[in-house]
Amino acid sequence: MTSSGEAQFRLTVLNPGGRDVAQSFREAGEAIGHAPVNFHAYAACTNGSFHRDTKQAVAENSAVLLLLRGDFKASERALEELKKNKCRVVVSLKETGLHQIAQQLSDRARLSRFLRIIAKADGCIASTPEAAEIYQQARSKSDPSTVAFIPTPYPLEDRQWNFTVPPNQHAGILVGTREWKVPSRNHATTLLVSRRLCEATGERVTVFNLDGRKGRQLLAELKFPNGKLRVIEKRMPYVDYLREVARHKIVFQLDRSRVPGQVAGDALLCRTICVGGDGAIDRMAFPQTCGEGRTTNELAAIASGLLNDTNRRATLVLETQWRAMERLSFQAIRPQFANFFAKL
Repeated sequence: MTSSGEAQFRLTVLNPGGRDVAQSFREAGEAIGHAPVNFHAYAACTNGSFHRDTKQAVAENSAVLLLLRGDFKASERALEELKKNKCRVVVSLKETGLHQIAQQLSDRARLSRFLRIIAKADGCIASTPEAAEIYQQARSKSDPSTVAFIPTPYPLEDRQWNFTVPPNQHAGILVGTREWKVPSRNHATTLLVSRRLCEATGERVTVFNLDGRKGRQLLAELKFPNGKLRVIEKRMPYVDYLREVARHKIVFQLDRSRVPGQVAGDALLCRTICVGGDGAIDRMAFPQTCGEGRTTNELAAIASGLLNDTNRRATLVLETQWRAMERLSFQAIRPQFANFFAKL
């Protein structure tokens, strides 16, 4: 597609029956509401819109990315209405970690709807390479070019989403995971490694606990050195959370869920380093520190080195920002959408 065609292309993301209100990203000043991350970022990077009402999505008169959520009933009804109105429609599961996909497709009725939707859609967009492979298998008789992996972009070129903190104000480790019950998150192991890093380097560890008393009891069992575990128990607005992330030397996680990688994406906005994790963003932006192909001990050694070496951290930040600007910024992802839809 020509550059003028790319500039004119806009994507409408439809999450039928979802909780997020309608939102336009036509102009920067209109982007008030949900931050331009995750699936909202797909709309934002194309100056498109995000909707939960199918009629409003049709009225946009643009290409549509339909999200599959819940039991997929609302998604299937939305697809039928969109096709009646001759919209170009591609689909994506809203929850795309491998454990989430497996759970969703373990129900017979939901699996049946998923296969019907995948077959009727014009194509599929995947926020992880692994999800793309699943869509290709489900659309085995279709042209492979109708499935594309397009990572969730981040507004790295936008100054208002730059949460840089001066290096002399960086301190400690932020634990990137929170879920004790999801085995592939490896939250307990992440905390055990963080405790050892704390003991070896003297750095304080910050962790979010959204499990109340049970979470406090579990954290107490780890017996961190006195004054070296900082627990945050309140939910906070996204921008406040980013300011919190930005104050730390590194973000550490051992997530093996093959998710899109928002923890790593948040680190990009904060101009800090994410160590561990095998999400799509982790692998693309942080190849030198991600969990792909590395053992827990290797990641602990990488984290320890970064905590003690300011110059190394600064160099890695520059490298990751350059790499992300080339592959994950809005300006990098927008033409991928335009070209994909042009070929359908």
